[in-house]
Amino acid sequence: MHRRLDIDQLRHLGMALLWLVVMALLAWVTMRQCTHKVSDGYAAPSTGLCDSLLQHSVHETQRVDYLGFVSYFNAARHLPLCVTYELTASELSGEEQRTDAFAVDPSAPGCPPPDAYQGTGLHRGHLAPAADMHWSEKAMRQSFLMTNICPQHRSLNEGGWGRLEEKCREWVKRDHALVIACGPVIEAGLDTIAGTGIPIPRRFFKVVLAHWARPMRALAFVYPNGPANGPLSRYVTTIDNVEQLTGIDFFALLPDDEQRQLESNSNLPLWLH
Repeated sequence: MHRRLDIDQLRHLGMALLWLVVMALLAWVTMRQCTHKVSDGYAAPSTGLCDSLLQHSVHETQRVDYLGFVSYFNAARHLPLCVTYELTASELSGEEQRTDAFAVDPSAPGCPPPDAYQGTGLHRGHLAPAADMHWSEKAMRQSFLMTNICPQHRSLNEGGWGRLEEKCREWVKRDHALVIACGPVIEAGLDTIAGTGIPIPRRFFKVVLAHWARPMRALAFVYPNGPANGPLSRYVTTIDNVEQLTGIDFFALLPDDEQRQLESNSNLPLWLH
């Protein structure tokens, strides 16, 4: 009787140990899939390269440099044609609170007042998101300057666009840092906000570059300024296509062969693994 009890106890103990080994193995596999180290094909770029990746060729704009982003602001249209910034994994852990204090930047001619969209039903849509600026009080405050704002429909701002911003934050955790550029697609025949001359874009673009990855990889998205509840694959495109839509030359300081390689491909599955 005692021998049978010992055997049963040993059997249960063995099953428990086997279960612990299986769970540890699963945890190790998951960690290997989700953790990317510098030795696994990532390397910190030089400061000079980081700075150059924020440089685009955007016609008829004033470049305004802020702590957390760069705005390419068009005075005649009273909005930014492109905003670009580097977001790092360490910046996701900041604790600065959102201010909601929209303001004019007096250094940017043509910058509209915070109430320019009043009565339109349109949101003051951030291009560099306030949610990416929790790491600095100054960066958070500057993200509410109207040089970072475009008219967006609520269904986009709180829907697909917001989900894409959240996806970028997920990618930053994996890829250590991203360079992100986004803005409106300005085209003929756009409606304008009455009395302001501010065009209401029909579409918005976002360009994302994993510049720590070796080799670097990039992709782009174009979203309608309205309901956009489909999967990412519905809106993904190439940087080449965004350049044709906007006339912007992204990453203008990179060598031509590197630009061609980055901008002609958009491999979404590579980003989603």
